[in-house]
Amino acid sequence: MPSETIQWFPGHMAKTRRMIADNLKNVDIIIEILDARIPFSSRNPEITKLTEGKPTLLLLNKASLADPKQNALWVQRYTNETTHCLLTDCVTGEGLNKMEGKIKEILADKLRKYEEKGMKGRRVRAMVLGIPNVGKSSLINRICGNKKAKVEDRPGVTLDKQWVSTKIGVDLLDMPGILWPKFEEKRVGENLALTGAIRDGVLDIESLATVLCKRMRLLYPDMLSTRYKLGDMEQYAELSDYDLFLTIGKKRGFLISGGEINTERTAIMLLDEFRAAKIGRVTLDRYSKEELHA
Repeated sequence: MPSETIQWFPGHMAKTRRMIADNLKNVDIIIEILDARIPFSSRNPEITKLTEGKPTLLLLNKASLADPKQNALWVQRYTNETTHCLLTDCVTGEGLNKMEGKIKEILADKLRKYEEKGMKGRRVRAMVLGIPNVGKSSLINRICGNKKAKVEDRPGVTLDKQWVSTKIGVDLLDMPGILWPKFEEKRVGENLALTGAIRDGVLDIESLATVLCKRMRLLYPDMLSTRYKLGDMEQYAELSDYDLFLTIGKKRGFLISGGEINTERTAIMLLDEFRAAKIGRVTLDRYSKEELHA
């Protein structure tokens, strides 16, 4: 299972941190991309420290996969005097048409100074940061209008920085995805694994699927029941999370010789359906109105 000791290519991450520090002076704004399903767990605290003082636009990406009510709460939570937040989605295109206006709003003073110096029309330069597999390359390709960044549905594809020109008057410095060397909270590591920020091969997939069952029965029991035809969830109150996982495999008919449940097939199915929002629009990092206004 993911834990406080998961390591994520520490040498590669150190190189990325140096790259960020070396290039900060070359950009006007930071665009940090988070996964809307895990807005807390996907926000690398090291990025916040490294980019302190730079104007920041946070994008809650993959918004169409996340709980709409939670989306709205997290946008409020992350919007303050120095940071702005938008919901975006590279598949549906949600929010992408608002990026140019929001960037100009954030940099209004700087753009006015450029104009006063006779530099009107100077292109804004932004550094794009985020954890692996959060959708950085897909987002860049959408706002470029053509394919500029390499995209694959697995973490760690972008391994070096690259400048990309867009159709919204912003040049983007795409940086490799950066995870922190270790996770202080086990739950953060689990969330990153569940959403695919950590390669499945690094972890025990059956244990991960059991964690998903635990989260879903707590946060979205009706969705879980509907998708897997479980009926009244109260009847499973005494079942362990692993036994619930086995029940779902049985309901799907994932049996092998002797009537045993094919746990590997069940685990792959559960994680795939969660990541594709076939179970429903789920946010694992929860935020409440009470906390928002506390």
